[in-house]
Amino acid sequence: MRHPSRWQRLRDVILSTDPRRRTLVGMALLALLLMAGSAGVMLLVAHASSTVNATAVHWWATLSVGGLVVMTAFIRCGATARLRDPSLTLPQMAWTITSGAVAYVLAGEARGLVPSVLAMILFFGTFGLTVAEVFGIGIYALLAFACAIAATTRFSANPFGYLDTAYALMVAIVLGGCIALNLRIQRIRARLQQQREALAQALDINRELATRDELTGLLNRRAMLDLMELEHRRSLRNGRPMLLAQLDIDHFKPINDQHGHAMGDRALQAFAGTVRANVRDTDVLARWGGEEFVLMLCDTQPDDARELLERIRQAVEALEIPHATGTLHMSVSAGLALHLAGDSVVHTLERADQALYTAKALGRNRWVVAPSTPHRPAAGGTALNARV
Repeated sequence: MRHPSRWQRLRDVILSTDPRRRTLVGMALLALLLMAGSAGVMLLVAHASSTVNATAVHWWATLSVGGLVVMTAFIRCGATARLRDPSLTLPQMAWTITSGAVAYVLAGEARGLVPSVLAMILFFGTFGLTVAEVFGIGIYALLAFACAIAATTRFSANPFGYLDTAYALMVAIVLGGCIALNLRIQRIRARLQQQREALAQALDINRELATRDELTGLLNRRAMLDLMELEHRRSLRNGRPMLLAQLDIDHFKPINDQHGHAMGDRALQAFAGTVRANVRDTDVLARWGGEEFVLMLCDTQPDDARELLERIRQAVEALEIPHATGTLHMSVSAGLALHLAGDSVVHTLERADQALYTAKALGRNRWVVAPSTPHRPAAGGTALNARV
């Protein structure tokens, strides 16, 4: 087994081993890095300019970076995991916007740097926000910087000049542009989400079409074969019986010839609904092709399977389907085979099919059980309620 490298262990310590938390911590660390970079620029300005209060800038840098350090620590330790906003996006943005507004007041003649930092904050933070939250954080930024501009004008020794006007306009332009761009991003995200949902729905429909018979809603042949193979393996493991029955609607071709294919489709749907109404939820019915169906009985004893087939036979015989010239009646023939240890599903189906043909040869409207030994199949379930 390959052991993680020292770098991987360090990364796990910093970011966590939980994939979701790793992403959140990584984003928080990036925000922290951006704030630390902005604080570094402000400290450089404070040391290079005699008009900037260096002590105030040092305190500002400590509080600005420290606030994000605390939030990142909360995210890393999992304290925010159950919050609606586990990444603390809104608190981080509110904190950095407030820090930016204070920086605008402290930066003096260098406050022209602040709009670019503000833009970076807004671009970085709003990707996970809703439209209402984008509006809310935009309004908060406008109010914060309006207060910062008013404070700068109030406490500055120099009169409000053209540079102050330009800076104020730049802040307003950046805020307006960021809000407009983020709203555009939100609309794109919403459209992409709708497309993903539509694609997921289309995939579900395609998956359903790939496994279901469109006319009857039953499993199709391919899906039933997969399910029978799965049940075959389960039967081998737990030793529980599995039986397969081949069902065939008697004299179905004349229904299509005399009444049309639309009536034949109605007959198939009615037959499928009748059989499903007379089997258990754990039993699986599939359309095998044309008027042929396969019924898989899981964890069912042979005697119970015989009773079930007789119940199906009687229900189908009693079925009445009205049409333009009267009422259509149907009957069903069936062949039942117990899945034997060592046999394949295909072989069991062949035995059930042979039993079905025996039922047809004996006069239809009956079921026949395939022998578990190479003896002649036993017939049962005729209209006279004969038993195996």
